[in-house]
Amino acid sequence: MTLPIVHHPAYCADLPANHRFPMDKFLAVAELIRTEDLLDGHPFYRPRPAPFEWVALAHDPVYVDQVFNAHVPEKVAREIGFPMRADIAQRARCATGGTVLTGYLALEHGLACNTAGGSHHARRAHGAGFCVFNDVAVAIKVMQADGAVRNALVIDLDVHQGDGTADIFQGDPDVFTFSMHSEKNYPVRKVPSHRDIGLADGTGDEVYLAILAETLPELLATRAWDIVFFNAGVDPYGGDRLGRLALTREGLCRRDRYVMETVRAAGIPLAGVLGGGYSTDIDELADRHLTLHRTARTVMNGAVPLPERV
Repeated sequence: MTLPIVHHPAYCADLPANHRFPMDKFLAVAELIRTEDLLDGHPFYRPRPAPFEWVALAHDPVYVDQVFNAHVPEKVAREIGFPMRADIAQRARCATGGTVLTGYLALEHGLACNTAGGSHHARRAHGAGFCVFNDVAVAIKVMQADGAVRNALVIDLDVHQGDGTADIFQGDPDVFTFSMHSEKNYPVRKVPSHRDIGLADGTGDEVYLAILAETLPELLATRAWDIVFFNAGVDPYGGDRLGRLALTREGLCRRDRYVMETVRAAGIPLAGVLGGGYSTDIDELADRHLTLHRTARTVMNGAVPLPERV
């Protein structure tokens, strides 16, 4: 079976030299996927840029209009960390549209992955922390409005707490947000998820994976989930520029495989998004991010097909 992978050339926009956000990783991830033929000879699925109506399901329409027209207030732009130009807005729209498409492909194929996404610091009112639009939140809202899903579980394993996703889904009975992250890392002021696990600095593979194994089956059993969105950030890696945990590359592989196999065994479609990862070595970072796509392809080819949806 061919793993559906979503990509758009606009995922990579221009940033000033020496910017902390490694924008070139999105191009490098796509090139490495092609080099390793993880598409099995097929093309990438190319998303449409998310229209205003989609994004406004999860964000304040005033803020959405500001981004679409490149008139974001300077204070908000500083909190986001990007120069809020038209190409940055287009990038955010394409990455968001990519996660929406990834969600629908997951329903069809059981597993699907984006080569971007996981912008989990963007709250309803505005973006923050290199996140313009919360692509996972928009995707869930769009799919709910379309009647494709009702109950959605967000598994956020980025090293930073998913404060924006928690903010958007506070009080929502149909969406459950789970974040396991570095407790002392950004953001300083965390918005409570439905379930948060804050880890101590230097937490390594065995402790991390044991906690995950204690938690995930319980979450999956709480209700009949229609879809899982998995933020597979690779910044828990010990060598990450902005991480404070100590996972190895093997630990990241074991983490992703455990999540995917456990969700698949429960018969739930899974949509994987890239999440965070920071390094000045773009080749190393792209290779690290491909943990998601390599693992998904392996799991998909070895998995029992999902039962028919009714």
